[in-house]
This record gives sequence, structure tokens and C-alpha cells, in this order.
Amino acid sequence: HAKAESEVTSLAPESPNREAYYVQSPSRESNSFRSTPIHTPLGSPARASSSSSFKIGSQKSNRRHDGTEFDAIEEETLLEDDDDDTEGRRTRRSCRCYSLAFAVGFLALFSFFALVLFAVSRNQKPIVSMKSIVFDSFVIQAGTDATGVSTDMVTMNSTVKFHFLNKGSFFGVGVTSTPLDLSYSALTLAVGSVDEFYQGRKSGKIVTVAVTGREIPLYGGGADLRSQNGAPVPLTISFTLRSRGYVLGRLVKPKFYNRILCSVIMDPALMNLPLPLGPNCSYN
Repeated sequence: HAKAESEVTSLAPESPNREAYYVQSPSRESNSFRSTPIHTPLGSPARASSSSSFKIGSQKSNRRHDGTEFDAIEEETLLEDDDDDTEGRRTRRSCRCYSLAFAVGFLALFSFFALVLFAVSRNQKPIVSMKSIVFDSFVIQAGTDATGVSTDMVTMNSTVKFHFLNKGSFFGVGVTSTPLDLSYSALTLAVGSVDEFYQGRKSGKIVTVAVTGREIPLYGGGADLRSQNGAPVPLTISFTLRSRGYVLGRLVKPKFYNRILCSVIMDPALMNLPLPLGPNCSYN
């Protein structure tokens, strides 16, 4: 029994009571810290402390890792958006460049085509051929002009015919004319008006113009006409035809001018008969 007491006595100092220590952990509900007593196991207090520290550190590491991964994903998303915007701008710029190049090319090709048509059409100038003139009447009599001055007056009627030919193989022309003058020396005795008309491609027509003069004052020229005593009187016909071709709609419109000058003899013995004009006409 004494031996047992001595054994108990000897074992007592080897296992003294362990003191408790406290670890402060942050509270989720407030900023204050809560003291929690934790009793270390008998075996290894350092290991428990190390395990607790590792858990806290790993949580912080996980949070840090999650934050870094989120930042990386966000950065990649922004980079992809930037790439998409850049690609979109490049696509729009390319489309604009292609559209501009197409427009410039189309205008250049159209202009070249129009110039070719214009050059070809210039070699297809209309042809005018004077045919004949018929003097229906020619009368000289005394009279007074609009101001009351006494002078000789001439009244005459005549008809002029000419042929108009449009040589254009792929375009028609619109034709206008200056007044057709029938004059003696520098004095106009009669005037005719050519109606505006349109002539189709590779076609022609005979144009008839009434040339008349009514009570035209002769002043000094009347004496020369009276002195002819029924003899032939030399007269002159002059006018200009203006033709405008419509090659490409109204975009290409070449213009042509035909100035006609003819000499004719008015013979009282040949009244109401057609007198040929062709051999005595010039065309400029």
C-alpha cells in the first residue's frame, strides 16, 4: 500500500493541469472580436495552433485566388470587347472603301463610255440638201412705211424645200433653225420660219418652208428692182440649222450646225415653177 501511494505521488507532478488559452476570431455580425476558450489536446498544442493558422491562411488564399481569377476574366472580357470593336471598325472602314472604289470606278467607266459615244457621234453630222424654190408672186408697188415715208413696197410669196438626213446610227436629233432670209443685196425681202422637229436615227425628211414678205419698204433699192424691167433678179437664201443629238438620254448631247447659203435667180417668166437650188448652195 505504501508502494502505491509513492507511485501516485511520483506520477502527480508529471501530469499537471493544462491551462486554457484564447483565440480571437472576427465576428460576422459586428466589428468586435469574441474570445473563445480553446483547450489544446494533451498531445500537441503546437500542431493544433498550426492547423488553425493554416485554415485561416488558406481561406485568405482562396479569397485572394478567387479575386485574381475574377479580375483576369473581366480583363479578358474587356480585351475581347475591344477586339470586337476594332474588328467592327475595320469591317465598316473596308465597306466604305469598297463603296468609294466602286463609285469612282463606275464614274470613270461611265465617263469613258460617254466620251467614246460623244466622239463617235461627232462623225455622224446631219446632212442638209437644198431642193428647190417656187416663186408664187412678186409685186412692186408704191406705198408708205410705218412712219409715213413714201417708198416702193414689195410683196412676194415663195416656197423653199430642203431635205434633212440624220446619219446617227444610235441617236435621234432635235432640230431648230434661224429664220430663213430671202434677200436682194443686203435688203431682206421675205422671211420664212422653220418649225422645230425631231428626227429619228438613220432617217430623213423633206422640210417645206413658206417664205413671204408683205409690203417690205425698198427705199433706195426699189429703183434697182424697177430698172430691171422684167429681167431676172438675183436673190440670196441664207439660214442656219441647229441640231442636237440625244446620245445617252440627256447626258451626252452633241450639237451640230449647218449654215446654208444659196444663190437663186427670180425670173418673172418662171413663176410658179420649181427652181433647183442644189448646185448653187454652199453648206458650212
